[in-house]
Amino acid sequence: MPINIPSDLPAYSTLQSENIFVMPAERALTQDIRPLKAAIFNLMPKKIETETQLLRLMSNTPLQVDITLLHTETHTSRHTAAEHLNNFYKTFDEIKDEYFDALIITGAPVEKYEFTDVYYWDELCDIMEWTKSHAFSTLHLCWGAFAGLYYHYGIPKYTLDRKMFGVFPHKITVEKHPLFMGFDDKFYVPHSRHSEVKAEDIEKCPDLQLLAYSDLSGVYAVADKTNRQIFLTGHGEYDRDTLKNEYLRDMGKGLTDVGLPYGYFPDDDPQQIPPFKWRTAASLLYSNWLNFCVYQETPFDLSKIEPLK
Repeated sequence: MPINIPSDLPAYSTLQSENIFVMPAERALTQDIRPLKAAIFNLMPKKIETETQLLRLMSNTPLQVDITLLHTETHTSRHTAAEHLNNFYKTFDEIKDEYFDALIITGAPVEKYEFTDVYYWDELCDIMEWTKSHAFSTLHLCWGAFAGLYYHYGIPKYTLDRKMFGVFPHKITVEKHPLFMGFDDKFYVPHSRHSEVKAEDIEKCPDLQLLAYSDLSGVYAVADKTNRQIFLTGHGEYDRDTLKNEYLRDMGKGLTDVGLPYGYFPDDDPQQIPPFKWRTAASLLYSNWLNFCVYQETPFDLSKIEPLK
């Protein structure tokens, strides 16, 4: 898809060098179509890295998508330059009167805290409530998925004794769900988290479906019955070297609850190049989400979005 982003956003030149079609705002204005409006609420510390990873995956359909980047107003990023945030990001207060076809809430490195101890929790709750009436479909990632499941459905998260870390095989648990159309029987997803949600808690909630699961890493994909609230506990957006960089960082800190990432390095040898075996599945999932769960369902007039109960 031609994603419409500013030509001076760092992701623009990165994606162009990878032969991914990105569209500057000047060209988008000449096209007589109604593009999808999508926002990314980026809670990750390395915002440029995360926004580039997500934009790459959102570039795999012929749809035109206008992108809005959001950051918290109640938290000042220490890992992203203020100039970048000022130039390319908005706060919730600046867009709260707008409507969006699609919205992504990313993960954040706050898993070991109780939700209410995260100091931007109130702001995030305001945003999650707002999505029910102002975003047609919202995709929650990793900690964002745990936060969304807890806020919307009261599903608890559980702290793990050891970090769930690696690239794990998964299987689909709901046949013919639009999010997983075209998937193989087994597909791979990276995980990097200290918490989990349990399948039995999901299955007790009549409004939710458990869509994909791993015998090793547990719950991966959950959605409400309308596909307007979707929750992914893994990181399909990760680059080939993301887990390697996290492993080296954790080892440098002397952390004891982290080992080699499972199923990642050939022969468990960190000197070898990890195979990129989750890229196709991740790209297809985002394409399916934007096409089947958003484009095919969202009203032409976004102000006509029917609020979720």
